[in-house]
Parts: sequence; C-alpha cells; structure tokens
Amino acid sequence: MSIGSQLPRALAFWLLAAVLTLLLAASAAPSPLYLVYQQRWHFSPLDLTSVYAANSLALLVTLLFVGSLSDHLGRRPVLLAAVAVELVSMLVFAEARGLAWLFAARIIQGVATGAATGALSAGLIDLQPPGSRLGALLTNVASAGGLALGALGCGLLVSYGPAPTRLVYWLLVTALTAALPLLAIVPETVPREAMAADGGWRRSLRPRVGVPAPVRAAFTALLPSITATWALAGLYLSLGGSLVHSVLGLNSQLAGALVIVALQGSSAVTAVLARDWTVRRSLLAGPVLLIAGVGLALIALRTGSVWLFFTASAVAGVGFGPSFSGALRTLVSLAPADRRAEVVTAVYVLSYLALSLPAVAAGLAVSHIGLTGTATIYGVAVCVLEAVALAGSLLRREPVAAPAPAHALTHAPVPARAPHGLPIGGPGSVAPCPRAAAAQAS
Repeated sequence: MSIGSQLPRALAFWLLAAVLTLLLAASAAPSPLYLVYQQRWHFSPLDLTSVYAANSLALLVTLLFVGSLSDHLGRRPVLLAAVAVELVSMLVFAEARGLAWLFAARIIQGVATGAATGALSAGLIDLQPPGSRLGALLTNVASAGGLALGALGCGLLVSYGPAPTRLVYWLLVTALTAALPLLAIVPETVPREAMAADGGWRRSLRPRVGVPAPVRAAFTALLPSITATWALAGLYLSLGGSLVHSVLGLNSQLAGALVIVALQGSSAVTAVLARDWTVRRSLLAGPVLLIAGVGLALIALRTGSVWLFFTASAVAGVGFGPSFSGALRTLVSLAPADRRAEVVTAVYVLSYLALSLPAVAAGLAVSHIGLTGTATIYGVAVCVLEAVALAGSLLRREPVAAPAPAHALTHAPVPARAPHGLPIGGPGSVAPCPRAAAAQAS
C-alpha cells in the first residue's frame, strides 16, 4: 500500500468497474464505424474483418504473456501503463488516414486491453466486499455492458454528431485521461513481498496451457459450443453493421450499433438473471436459446424483417452467456486442482481464436458469395456446432467431482505466482487469472 492519499476501498472498487466498462466500450466503438471506413477508403470485406481480428489476436497474445503481471508489479502500475497505451490507440483512431492506421490502432488497443483486464478483474476480486461474489458478477456485466454502451454511444454520435470518425475517440480520450489520476490513488492490493519476489515477474511471462486427461473427453465434447458462441460474437462485432445496411436496407449507423447492443445488452442482463443457474441448466438452456436466436436471425435476413432480426439477436445474446459459462464450469469441475489454470487458459485460447479467425474467413467469403450467403452458411455452422454440443450434454452426466465453492476460493489474496489473467464472461470479459476464473466458474 502506498503512503500517500488513497481512495476508499468501496469507491476504488466501483472505479475499477467503471474503467473496465470504459475499456470495453472503447473496444466496441469502432464496430459501427467499420462501414464508414470501408466506404471512405474503399477496402474489401476481408480487410474489414482482418482489422477487427487484429484486435482480438493482439489481446489474446497479451493476455497469455502479461495477464498476471500485476500480481508481481502491482495493480496500479500495470493499470496506469495499460490506460496510457489505450489513450495512444484512441489518438491513432481519431487521426486515422487509411487502412494501415486502423490496423495499428486495433493492435495497440488489443495490447492495452489485454494488459489491463487481468489487473482490473483481479482488483475487483481483491476489493469486493467480504463474503461477496460481486467482483465476478460485475466483471461479466461491465464487460458485456461496456461493449453494448460503446456500440450504442458511437452509433448515436455517428448518426447525430459532428466529425463521425473522430468525435467518439476524442470523448474516450477525455474519459480515459480523467481516469488516470484516480487510478493513481487506488489502493494497492498486491503485498509488497509478492512484488519484491526475485524473478517472479519473469516467471509470470511463461504461459501454461494444457488439457489434462480427465478433462479431454468433456473438452472435446464442449469444443463445438465454445467455438460457436464466440464465432457468433465475432460475426456481429465485425460484419453486423454491414448486414443491417446491405441486407436489411437500413442506412443509419445507429441501426448497425443497435445490433451489437441487442446481442451484448441481453448478454449483460442475463449475466445477472442467470448467475445462480446450475451447470446442467446452463448447458441445456444456453445452446437452445442461441440456436433459436440464430435460426430466427437467418429467417429475418432472408425475409428482410428488421424487427425479427433484432429480436433474434437479443435471444441469441441471452443464450450466449449460459452456453459458455456452463461449458467453462464443467471443464473446471473436472480438472485436477493443480491443473485448472492450464485448462482455463486452453479454453480462452480457443475462444479468442474463434472470436477472430472465423470472422476473417467470413470477410473472404463475402467477396465470393455475398453477405447473405456468407451469413447463412456461418449461422448454419453455428447452429450445427451448438446442436452437437447440446446432444453431448444431454447424453453426458454431470461431473461427480466439484471444485470448492466459489466464495471459498475468490477471497484469498492473489498468490505471488498466480498464472495468467483471462476473461470469463463473454467477448472482452475478464477474470484475474485462470485460478480465480476457475473459482468464479464454480
């Protein structure tokens, strides 16, 4: 703990939640603008989805290598550095002059978000009220809610404000700059001994990924569901605006933003309402809702029904969270206690690859079979993958062995050699480290 003035712990807790929301809002802000950039600079759908994917891949690599750095250097310095890097990305976006600028901005932003999320979510767990699971809940709500708010705010500014490709970024620069002095007086929750440990930070830079034998069968069975959920989010975040504009005929940039709001907003609400669902209920209800939502969305695209498409997107968003959290909780419950961190890391490597690579493939397909054809094949593939996972869940019994209750695991001090920080709720959501993520997932 520093000697100078500090924010009260309760206030610091809510500040970290607000900063997490702000960072995820910044991450979603470019999505409603992709079509504007494409029309202005005349690049292909493949270029568009590649710009989107660059952020996800940069975020994944950063999480793998520096996700738990704050366990050794302290929460504050890592957060301050990450927010400063995020400011650089916002400035590059604001002054972007072409496709290369967008790639640079998204990569820088991915690095900043990846570095910040481990420290933010660890800080939320550290500072949450004793005996509470509020840190884990707010991690999920702030993540999905931040994506929804970022898309909505950008859509409104692009539709009704001046300087459509600059104003949103300058507002984010202002908000992030205002957050920096407050982050500088957040209480440091990492013990001095942990920060002083010789070579600890170097050891933390080595990712540990693995799927031990007791988990492999379930991992294989749930792999289709994990892939499908995150791939669907990637399609919406990269090509959602193009679908609304070119297929449904809505020219407003706000409409493109509202598609993301429908998916992510419903996911944020579900994170609260379904927080006490059992694993089996999540594994059954989540995929059913997601399949129903995607199926209705495909019908909407074929019939040109705008309202059906938005409703379907919200239904799919309701199914996203339970589908993924049920899969993660199942795998965590099967993993040996000393291997849970590796399993959670493996899950998120798969998740972020699914979030980015299928979207790039979709961008390539658009040039050959068009948006409607691409969305149809993509949606059918998502439904098939979820159906396969659902069938496996119906046939598979619930794990006999269960991890210790979440409240018993999430309130201990973060160990000096905690493994890497990775998200837990949905696209962009975060947890302090796989060990804490395992606790939250239980």
